[in-house]
Amino acid sequence: MHALEEIRERARAAAQKPAAFGGDLDLCEYTAQPGECAYVESLEELEDLGEEELARAGVEKSGSQRSGSFVQIDGTVVHRKALEKGLEILGTREALERYDWLWDHYWKAVAVDADKFTADVELNPFEGYFMRAMPGSRTAYPLQACLYIREPRFVQRVHNIIIAEEGSELHIITGCASRHEIEMGLHLGVSEFYVKKNARVTFTMVHNWAEGMDVRPRTGVVVEEGGLFMSNYICMEAVRSLQAYPTARLVGAGATARFNSIVVGQPGSEIDLGSRVVLSAPGCSAEIISRAVTKGGRIVARGHLKGETGGIKAHLECHGLILEEGGLIYAVPELEGNHPDVDMSHEAAVGKVAQEEVEYLMARGLSEEEATAVIVRGFLNVKIEGLPPLLEREMRKMMELSESKAL
Repeated sequence: MHALEEIRERARAAAQKPAAFGGDLDLCEYTAQPGECAYVESLEELEDLGEEELARAGVEKSGSQRSGSFVQIDGTVVHRKALEKGLEILGTREALERYDWLWDHYWKAVAVDADKFTADVELNPFEGYFMRAMPGSRTAYPLQACLYIREPRFVQRVHNIIIAEEGSELHIITGCASRHEIEMGLHLGVSEFYVKKNARVTFTMVHNWAEGMDVRPRTGVVVEEGGLFMSNYICMEAVRSLQAYPTARLVGAGATARFNSIVVGQPGSEIDLGSRVVLSAPGCSAEIISRAVTKGGRIVARGHLKGETGGIKAHLECHGLILEEGGLIYAVPELEGNHPDVDMSHEAAVGKVAQEEVEYLMARGLSEEEATAVIVRGFLNVKIEGLPPLLEREMRKMMELSESKAL
């Protein structure tokens, strides 16, 4: 059987398979067809997306401090361009047509039959981005990508493939967003990362959806010897439902994975978010850091570390704040060791803002609301080790834009 035929057969068999952690949806409720979108040579020509709207999703419209850009509106790639030597950006379909070898990576980090959402991406028209850093290349600025939904009741199907070749360094900022007037819509996003020997990838994702959006990302990461994968995830605005559980597999000696997530559950939001790292080679290390705040939404914060061999080190940390009655944070930290020589730890805490801290700030002239906001901002201010200075500044800027609306 041809490889693509086998993939399609597996997808058809899984078409009704529910998500592992709930959050099931009836795909028949999303009926819109994509609107027409013209390709543009410059982001400045994107009339549908304003500069402020893009900035909240982490996308710089001028592109002056980016090494390349990719924009997809609904199901159409409207812009893709690499600006630095050693980088390649294509639509995923275009890349699969151009490179026969890419089929060796297609659906290898994420299983096409993981659930009905992954199956649906394969069985229906999709797009997405292919990004590749050539061996030994270093980017002065991050790449940026924007996945935008304009049509109500539309299913945006995305399959991204990111490859950092041996010894390369790649930084990506991705903003997922929609028109805030949308009452209902669905984003299905499959992302496969391949971090080759001694390569480094940082991936910063900002979600800026409308309140009626359902979001189902499915992410898999493979890290080879000496490689580093760092994920930074920010979601502070309201969303109807979000369910994601990215998994990194460390398959080479000395490989590293770090996941940092900052989430605010607005009233009415249902968020089931976690990260998983499987450490399969000696000298591997992993860290999962989660900060969750609920203002009335329901948040499940998951984390799973699995040590399959000796000489590995891993830590999991999940802290949550409940600001409003009716909000819920359910922390699910998991450690799984399959070898006597593993060093794994976790800590989890869920609570409220300390009243004495509020009173301390109020005594210095702040209102109760201002004092609470200051404390929450400090709680969410996670120090992320290893970010290049430019990317760290971009992270702070994106955090500030998100906080200004969310808190």
